[in-house]
Amino acid sequence: MKIRHYLLVLLGCVCFASAKAQLKLPIIFNDNMVLQRNSEVPVWGWATPGEQVNITATWTTGNAYTAAADEDGKWMVRIPTTEGPGPYEMIIKDSQSPADTLSNVMLGEVWLASGQSNMEWSAGAGIKGGEPEIKRATNPQIRFFKVPHLTADEEQQDTQGVWQESIPETMKEFSAVAYFFAKKINEQLGVPVGVIGSYWGGSPAEIWIPQSSFIKDTLLTESASKIKEQPWSPIKPSVAYNAMVAPLVPYDIAGVLWYQGETNAQNVEYYEHTFTSLINSWRKKWDKDFPFYYAQIAPYNYEEGNDGVGIRDVQRRVLHLPATGMVMTSDIGNINDIHHRNKIDVGERFANLALAKYYKTLDQTVEGPLPIEAKYTAKGLEVHFKNNKDLQVRGPMRSMQFEVAGEDMVFKTAMARVEDDIVVLQSPVATPKYVRYAWKNTAEPDIFNAAGLPLTSFMIGVEKK
Repeated sequence: MKIRHYLLVLLGCVCFASAKAQLKLPIIFNDNMVLQRNSEVPVWGWATPGEQVNITATWTTGNAYTAAADEDGKWMVRIPTTEGPGPYEMIIKDSQSPADTLSNVMLGEVWLASGQSNMEWSAGAGIKGGEPEIKRATNPQIRFFKVPHLTADEEQQDTQGVWQESIPETMKEFSAVAYFFAKKINEQLGVPVGVIGSYWGGSPAEIWIPQSSFIKDTLLTESASKIKEQPWSPIKPSVAYNAMVAPLVPYDIAGVLWYQGETNAQNVEYYEHTFTSLINSWRKKWDKDFPFYYAQIAPYNYEEGNDGVGIRDVQRRVLHLPATGMVMTSDIGNINDIHHRNKIDVGERFANLALAKYYKTLDQTVEGPLPIEAKYTAKGLEVHFKNNKDLQVRGPMRSMQFEVAGEDMVFKTAMARVEDDIVVLQSPVATPKYVRYAWKNTAEPDIFNAAGLPLTSFMIGVEKK
C-alpha cells in the first residue's frame, strides 16, 4: 500500500512540473472515452500559466472554446454536448505544444460504480451465467474506465487508467454488476454507456469520504477509529477518495452506483451517519445532486450478533435522502458466501432503478416493499408499506418472520397474515412498542410484491393507540 501511495505522489509531482512546460489533460480524458450527452461537460487540464487553451470537437460544428491557464497552470472550460452518439474527435491545443487529439469519443450516459468486493467482483472471477455473457460482450457502445487500487494522504489531481471498449477480454475484468447495468441501459435507451469503476474489495466507507467531511465531525472520526486493521484494504480515512475519486471530480456523470456495507458491520452503530456523509460529500464535491443508487447487502452468516441485518436496516433508512434508490439482494444472495454469484440480477435491478426513477422510461415498480408505519386498527396491529401491490407470502400461508416487542425490547414471534396488501399481526405482547421483520443476519425474505421484489428487513416503532 505504501509503494502505491509513493508512486502516486511521485506521478502527481511529475505531472504538475510538466504542466508548467506543456499542455496536459487528466488521464480520464483519453481516446475511447464517453462524455455525458446533452450537457455542458467540464474539460480541464494544465498548461503554462497565462497560456490560452483552445478546444474544438467534431460535434460542435466548428465552434471553438477557450480557457486561460491560471497562475498554477490549471484551466477549465465547459463544452456543450449533443445527443450523440459519435464517434467524434476532440482537439486540445495551445501555442506551445502539439495539439492533443482524442479519438473515438462517444456521447452517452456516464456512471460511476464504487464500493467494495461485490461491486468489484468480475465475470472472470466467476458469476452465475457468466461464460455465455463473456462470449457475447463485444459492444463498442459500452466503455469502461477502471481506476486501480491507489491511496494518498492528500487529494490528487490525476489518477491512472484507460478507457476501453467492451469486448470479452475487457468485460471479464471489470465490475460484473456495472457491466450488466450498462448493458441494460444501452439496450433500453439505445445510447452509449460509459462506466468508471473505482472500487476496492473489503473497503470500509470511511476511506471513500473526503478529508473535509471529517473536520469538526467527531462522530465520523469516531466511526473511523472503530475499523479494525485488515489485510485486504486500507482503513485510514479518505485515502481511497484522495487517490481514486478526487481526480475524477468534476468529470460529468449521470449518477453513482454503490455496493458496500459488509465491512462496516463492525461499526454498524455509526453507519447511518457515515453513509449519509459519504453521499452528501460526493454530491457537494461534484456540485450536483446526482442520483445515488446502492445495493442493500445480502443476508450472510456473520459470526455473531445482528450487525449484518443492522447494516441492511441502516441502508433502508438512508432512503430518506433525495434521489436515492436501493437495490434488493436479499432473495438472490448466499448466506454462506459473502460474494454471491448472481451479479446479473443485481446489475439489471440497478438499471431498472435508473430507467424508472431517473430516465423515466420504465413504468413499473422497481423497488421492494418498504415499511411506512405500524399502527392499531379495528383489524389489529397493521403494518403498511410502499411498493406493496399484490403483497404475498411465498411458502407457508403465513410469515413467521415478524416479531413484536414492548418497552423492554424483548422480541417475540408474531403470527402474520397479508390482507389487502397490508400485513396484520397477532401481537404476542400486551402493549407493542416495536415491530421488526427478518431480523437475523441470515434471514431471507418470504414476502414479495407484484414485481417479484422482496420485503426489506426492518425495525420500526408502533404508533400509540
